[in-house]
Amino acid sequence: MGQKINPLGFRLGTTQRHHSFWFAQPKNYSVGLQEDERIRNCIKNCVQKIQKNRRISSGFEGIARIEIQKKTDLVQVIIYIGFPNLLMEGQTQGIKELRMNVQKELHSVNQRLNIAITKVEKPYGQPNILAEYIAFQLKNRVSFRKAVKKAIQLAKQRNTKGIRIQIAGRLGGRDIARVEWIRKGRIPLQTIRAKIDHGSYTIRTIHGVFGIKIWIFLD
Repeated sequence: MGQKINPLGFRLGTTQRHHSFWFAQPKNYSVGLQEDERIRNCIKNCVQKIQKNRRISSGFEGIARIEIQKKTDLVQVIIYIGFPNLLMEGQTQGIKELRMNVQKELHSVNQRLNIAITKVEKPYGQPNILAEYIAFQLKNRVSFRKAVKKAIQLAKQRNTKGIRIQIAGRLGGRDIARVEWIRKGRIPLQTIRAKIDHGSYTIRTIHGVFGIKIWIFLD
C-alpha cells in the first residue's frame, strides 16, 4: 500500500515550524482552523484583486507563506511576500483594503487585527513563489519544459542542494492528462532531519487545470 504524507507536516518540530500559533478548547478547535483558512484565502484573493485593478502586467505578487498568531484580544498576521511592491513602498490604500477584508473574516469582532508584511530574501528559493512563477508561464502559453528549466535556474539563487518539480494536467494540449517531473540534485524525502521545503499551486488554462508541486532541499 502506498502511503503519502506532506513533507512539511512530517518535519514539524525538527526543521519545520507551525504557520499558526494559538490555543483553543477542543470544541472550538475546528472553528479556529476554518478561520485561519478563510484569512489566508482572503489575503491571497485581495492581493490578486489589487494587482488586477492596478493592471500589473510584469511579474506577479508571490506570497511565500502566511503566519497567524492569535491572542485573547489580538490577531497578528505576518505575510512573507517575495515582491512587496504593491503592499509596501507607501501604498497605504492597499494595506487598508487588505485589513478591512481580513477583519470581516474574524470570528470575534472584539479582537484587534495587526498585519505585518515581511520581504523574503531570494524569493525564487521559496517553493510557493516558484510554483506561482511556473503557473504564470503556463498561463502565457510557454512550453512547460521551458518553464521548468527556467525555474530550476532561478532556484539556484538560494544555494539549493536539490529540487524536484512535478506538473500534472493536459501538458502540451494533449487529450489525456499525464504527470511529468524533473529532479536536479538530491531530495531525501525519507530523512526527517533533511530541511525540505514544499509548495503547490493550481492554475486554470485553456487546456484545463494544471497542478504544480515543488520540493526543495535546502542547506
